[in-house]
Amino acid sequence: MDTNNKKEKLDPIVLRAAIILVVGALAPLLDSTMVNVAIHTIAADMKAAISTVQWITTGYVLAMGLTVPISGWATKRFGCKKSYIFSVAVFLVGSVLALISWNIQSLISFAVVQGTGAGLMMPVLTTELVQISGGRNLGRIMSIVSIPALLGPILGPVLGGIIVNGLGWRAIFLVNIPICIVAIPLDVWGIPTDKLLEKKASLDMIGMLLLSPAFALLIYGIAQIATHGGISSSAVYSPLIIGIVLMASYVIYALKTKREPVLNLRLFQSANFSASNILLILTGIITNGAMLMLPLYYQEVRGASVLYAGLWLIPQGVGMLLTRSWVGKVADRDGARNVVLISLVAIVIGTLPFAFANTDTNLVLLAIGLLVRGAGLGGLLIAIMTSAYIGIERDQTPHASVATRIFQTIGGAFGSAILATVMQHQMVGHAESDIHAISGAFNTSFWWAIGFTAVAAFPALFLTMRKKSTGNLAGNIIDE
Repeated sequence: MDTNNKKEKLDPIVLRAAIILVVGALAPLLDSTMVNVAIHTIAADMKAAISTVQWITTGYVLAMGLTVPISGWATKRFGCKKSYIFSVAVFLVGSVLALISWNIQSLISFAVVQGTGAGLMMPVLTTELVQISGGRNLGRIMSIVSIPALLGPILGPVLGGIIVNGLGWRAIFLVNIPICIVAIPLDVWGIPTDKLLEKKASLDMIGMLLLSPAFALLIYGIAQIATHGGISSSAVYSPLIIGIVLMASYVIYALKTKREPVLNLRLFQSANFSASNILLILTGIITNGAMLMLPLYYQEVRGASVLYAGLWLIPQGVGMLLTRSWVGKVADRDGARNVVLISLVAIVIGTLPFAFANTDTNLVLLAIGLLVRGAGLGGLLIAIMTSAYIGIERDQTPHASVATRIFQTIGGAFGSAILATVMQHQMVGHAESDIHAISGAFNTSFWWAIGFTAVAAFPALFLTMRKKSTGNLAGNIIDE
């Protein structure tokens, strides 16, 4: 064990930057979860169909998908600090416009503006912290910046329910405004100025025109799976096929081009980096899929309101926070592999009660299960994100941030789509009022979540273990 690494304190400049960056990230992560709670209210107020209102979320995600690949170039061309401030400003403009939107079409358009800002913000945030930290204490840094990602899915539905019930749906966008107004001057003051290369990075237009639409179409196609009950609808397979073709074309182009591509695929030559990104897909499925099912279980099987369903999810958020700081320290000291494996076991144990739950299962037992599940989730994402940057050279960090964000987003979309589709198929032939059939459908969905959790153990075995720490981004990790 490296006692020096154990005793090493976080650089105050890095700690300050991490906290400041978290402030800005709160806005998109809370916003995206709160909007889901307000869908029905917006539909009634705007006199629009639910299928139309859903385009608020779809437009947001598509814009985010188109923007994420550009973030790597932006950080090299303009620097992380300017790129991050710009992304927060774009999100602020989108939120102000959404607040004053006059019809559903304008609201969807302004959600696209928000998605553009969010797509830049998250990968730039990660790149900034990995670069200014020099790769040291990544576990503890990730435990700080993961706070919005941990709290958003838990607090978002609760806050959204309270805000929509008390102030109306427009107040959801009002919340973002003070957060962004505070974040921008903090960013100007507290984020170190980048040392840019004399030679300005040029945008790989061919790569961007292949990768950005590919990512956006894949996300859109995946999101349509639940709506259409599978992949047999042209609304599902058409964007998926086009997205796959564009992605394959990008792979061929990126490997043959002599210029620096928008996403450097040679990063995946590292078994650790590849395993980390496969785990990010599975983590998205495990996290987002269950986060869709859990509040619905409390509402449809236990008869809870939207607000109370959100309150029953609080133990999961508490569990996430309990393991946050511990996981970061252990991942820095020993590597991510064992942390990930232990976290996966905790997630399985915490999800099992829901795989057997029915209409009268003890709610305290389920709360304990959520606490354990949350503890596992808190450890999982932090450890994987810590591992993903091991051995990555400084100039490749923006590429790594783009890749991790793409795989996280794809996994999250898959999770919601797969578990929702599983539940729909389980209800075929049963009346919508058949509570026992509904309960059984939820059980099956949670078994699927457990299955994906078990599968994640295999790529986890390929994560590196830490033998020693030299404080460098590259070369300080070897496999056991």
